[in-house]
Amino acid sequence: MKVLILSITAGQGHHSAAKSISDALCERGAEVKTVDVYKQIDKNLCDAVNKGYLLSTKHTPKAYRAIYELIDSKTAPSTKYSLQNIMGVLIAIRFEKFIEDFSPDVIICTHIFAAQVINELKRRGRASVSDVPTIGIVTDYTIHPFWEDVTYIEYIETANELLTQRAVIKGISPSRLCPLGIPVQKKFSNKISKEEACKQIGISPESPTILVMAGSMGYGDIPEIVSGIHKFNPDYQVLAVCGNNKKLYKKLSEQSCSSVKVYGFTSNVDVLMDAADCIVTKPGGLTTSEAMAKNLPMILVNPIPGQEDRNLEFFLNNGVALSVTKTFTIEEALYFMFCDEGRLDLIHKQLKKLAKPNAASDLAEFAIKLADK
Repeated sequence: MKVLILSITAGQGHHSAAKSISDALCERGAEVKTVDVYKQIDKNLCDAVNKGYLLSTKHTPKAYRAIYELIDSKTAPSTKYSLQNIMGVLIAIRFEKFIEDFSPDVIICTHIFAAQVINELKRRGRASVSDVPTIGIVTDYTIHPFWEDVTYIEYIETANELLTQRAVIKGISPSRLCPLGIPVQKKFSNKISKEEACKQIGISPESPTILVMAGSMGYGDIPEIVSGIHKFNPDYQVLAVCGNNKKLYKKLSEQSCSSVKVYGFTSNVDVLMDAADCIVTKPGGLTTSEAMAKNLPMILVNPIPGQEDRNLEFFLNNGVALSVTKTFTIEEALYFMFCDEGRLDLIHKQLKKLAKPNAASDLAEFAIKLADK
């Protein structure tokens, strides 16, 4: 069985989901090839899309939010002359030979732009994809714009059953929906004791521990958050993950005391989550899915406009997170979280209900069944 996984570089979540799916398929003996569609066509195009996404969300968030909401609120399908559809056509024509050479049994797309390429080839009846079942993966707790337009993509995997109504409102048939969850790596499905996790990273298991994550690009005012945690309780241990933001890492390292451990990009986030009593993070689809798999209560900060605003709404409305705002500080959020045992019990119960820790393996099994048919 051969599976082609297509991703797009726009943040790291889509690639992370692709890797989780690939690992699960490889464990089952599949031959898997993972490709960044834009990078395969033109590295400059890949860099432009990624940098444009990062710059617009970080430096012009109001404009990004306005554009996202305008696109998300459209009621009619995109015309074939829209910029996105024209790009999809041009890229599809150039990408088809690659698909023919690999000849996959199943195609999985972890980004809507990748799904648009396959959708265009299927719409044209191209032999390279016409009989190849395709699954699109929605990597946030909403239905992103344009998923309603890829009508030739046979299946769309969503983060949760509670998103089905939203999908139907956008015109997607329930028969195409697979609410299997956002795929996370297998290590997030396995939990070790807090004592063992604390021992591995060299901190005390007796003190409350807060994990602070800034995303792959080190988004948000993390020093202020760390300072707020210690204003609330100076005895709290803080694990601060700065991602690829070297300036943030340097600043935190210079300011930090013995109760703060600072990390750059690290591969042991699963262990940090097991050591923590709570995570403070922006509401990215992958990080929050990992936290839910670990049954870790969340305090959410600095959402990227658009999709992460929707993620935030999902988690707040389902009672598994608190949100820091200009008028509700990190100190208040921590007080609400840890000074009410009943609230914490409810959060843990809701996390268990919503979590999809086996999404990657469930998707792999589903893909194998499609190939067998």
